[in-house]
Amino acid sequence: MPSLPRLFPSSATGGARRAARRLDQFADKYQQFFPRVFAYVYGCVRNVHEAEDLVAEVFERAFLKMGSLRNDEAFSTWLFTIARNIVISHARKRGRESAVDPDILKSVVATNISVENEILVREEVSAVIDCLKTFPQRERDIVSLKFDAELTNRQIAKIMGLSEANVRVILFRTLRKLREMIKSSPRSGD
Repeated sequence: MPSLPRLFPSSATGGARRAARRLDQFADKYQQFFPRVFAYVYGCVRNVHEAEDLVAEVFERAFLKMGSLRNDEAFSTWLFTIARNIVISHARKRGRESAVDPDILKSVVATNISVENEILVREEVSAVIDCLKTFPQRERDIVSLKFDAELTNRQIAKIMGLSEANVRVILFRTLRKLREMIKSSPRSGD
């Protein structure tokens, strides 16, 4: 009678130990990077439930492709590249729809401020989002990676395939353009 093929190349205990160690290492990375990946993805989709689904997809894909990572120090850049690709793919499927999730706005706005101030903060956030929607995708990605994911310019450069100096210049010009748009918008009240 022919023997069954082995599912794991090494002995059961050695293979199981390696798999458990790999899972523990990934769990540590998950704990470390989840908040920043979630902030980045949420900054792009502006919906908590969609962001949760997309972040789950990011970490699932990262876990499955972990063997393709050549350098552990590059994990952050690699992970945010996966996140960016998933967000872009999601945007293509879904279109350019964007709405601010009121649940997140409530958690961002301090509870001890007046209703008037809360409305002003919401209007300001909405104005920034509306202005950012008019920017090219590359500029929106750089702003989101910088402020939502809290990445360094060097990490952003690796993800975007740009030089660090180019990222710095694009970020500076984009923020300057955003400030000018906010100042000149009819909502600014100036």
